[in-house]
Amino acid sequence: MAASEDPLRRRKAGVTGSAPASPPGRDPAGCPARLRAGTFWLTRVVLLKALAFVYFVAFLVAFNQNKQLIGDRGLLPCRTYLRSVRQHFRGRAWDAISSTPTVLWLLDWSHMDTNLDALALLGLGISSFVLVSGCANMALMAALWALYMSLVSVGQIW
Repeated sequence: MAASEDPLRRRKAGVTGSAPASPPGRDPAGCPARLRAGTFWLTRVVLLKALAFVYFVAFLVAFNQNKQLIGDRGLLPCRTYLRSVRQHFRGRAWDAISSTPTVLWLLDWSHMDTNLDALALLGLGISSFVLVSGCANMALMAALWALYMSLVSVGQIW
């Protein structure tokens, strides 16, 4: 049995000289182009949906527990923590922000419960969009990460 004379690259790509013409967007085996071997399409979708599910659960837990733990009347209020961080660095804003990276530095601290709920609900919305639609890009995933880190960095040590 002699090996085919087609170059190796053409054989790996599934293109042979004797194969019938296939419709555009399909490989010779008749599979859609996105499901072709080597595209990792299914792996990408499963990984993104699994990560979105983890974020969804994390933001749901944060929405239910933030007010009691780090809210205005919580066990360790994040307003007090942020004030102590600002006081520790004596007005050097960049040092305070880099030690405790959170979006809460930019928001009004008079209603911290509302801010915490807004962060958790925004994270719930973005993660549920990714979970349901399966569509995600770098901006959405970076927003989820930034929102989650904003809540975690003011959560302090339990």
